[in-house]
This record gives sequence, structure tokens and C-alpha cells, in this order.
Amino acid sequence: MPAFTSARERRLWAWTLAVVVAIYSTLGLARTLVDQLGSDFLSVWLFLLGCLLVLATVITQGLRVRPSGAEIGIALGVAAAYLLIVVRMAVPTERSHLVEYGVVAIFVHEALLERAGQGGRVPVPGLLAIAIASLIGVLDEGIQWFLPSRVMDPVDILFNVMAAAMAVAASVALRWARRRAGEFRRKMWR
Repeated sequence: MPAFTSARERRLWAWTLAVVVAIYSTLGLARTLVDQLGSDFLSVWLFLLGCLLVLATVITQGLRVRPSGAEIGIALGVAAAYLLIVVRMAVPTERSHLVEYGVVAIFVHEALLERAGQGGRVPVPGLLAIAIASLIGVLDEGIQWFLPSRVMDPVDILFNVMAAAMAVAASVALRWARRRAGEFRRKMWR
């Protein structure tokens, strides 16, 4: 059996790998960036840039089909939840975890859904995606144990798990709303 069930699944795993490599490549560089650019620049502008990139990805992927009212409502609720969490986070640099591990979790989740859609056996894709993204986050923190300029922090592991769970939950909720809207449209045209 081939490693991938479709070209789309292969692309999604490639994007996952690219994001993980990008996250891991900053491990030794992060302290230098903070020292050079200042923590305010990193915590505000780079976070906003990351959010804009994620938003652009969501919009370009989501605009294939006109969203229903339920989808718009769920999307606004998800955005409000993320905004509340971001505003209340005590350490601004922790905000990056929401972007980093949210993106990883979404790519993994989409790859697993694609595999399942192509006939592959994938038990509970959402939970599996959260587990895989969380494991990647644990490895990230484990690597920091060996770096003199970084600190392994169990709270960061919790943020990574939370980011993965929030992203997958948002994806599942939006997918549910899209499916319900599709069912409603089909009933209307009968």
C-alpha cells in the first residue's frame, strides 16, 4: 500500500513537515530575535503577521463554497474565543503557540480526513490530529531541554495541546455547519 492515498494527502503532510521544520528551526534563533528586535516587536507584530497568514489560509480555503449563516456564526465565535484567549495570556510570547500548533493540528487533521475519505483506516481523525500535534509540541519542548538559551516548560506543552485542540474543534465545528447547510440545501431542492 502506498504511503499516501492521494496527491492532496501528500501535499498536506508536506505542508505539515514544512511548518514543523519552521517551528523547530527557530529554537536556537528565538532568543537572538528577541534580543535584536525587542520582545514588543515579536510579541505584537510577528504574532499579528502569523494571525493574518492563518486568516488568509482559512479564507482562501473556505471561499470555495459560499458560507452559510451557521458557518459565519461559528467562525465569529471561534474568532472571539481566540481573541479572548490572546488578550488574557499573561506572557505575550506564548501567543505564538496558538498559531504554530493550531496550524500543525489543522494540516494533520486535514491529511487524516483526506486519508479516511480515500478509504484509509483512520480512527477518530480529530483526536488523532490533536495527539500528533501535541506529540510534536512535546518534542519541541524536549529539544529545548538541551539548548542553553531555551527552557523546557510544561506550561508550553499545555499551550501546544490547547492550541491543537482549539484548532481541531473549530475545524470540526465548521465542517459540521457546512455539512448541515449542504443537507438543508439538498432538502430545499427536492
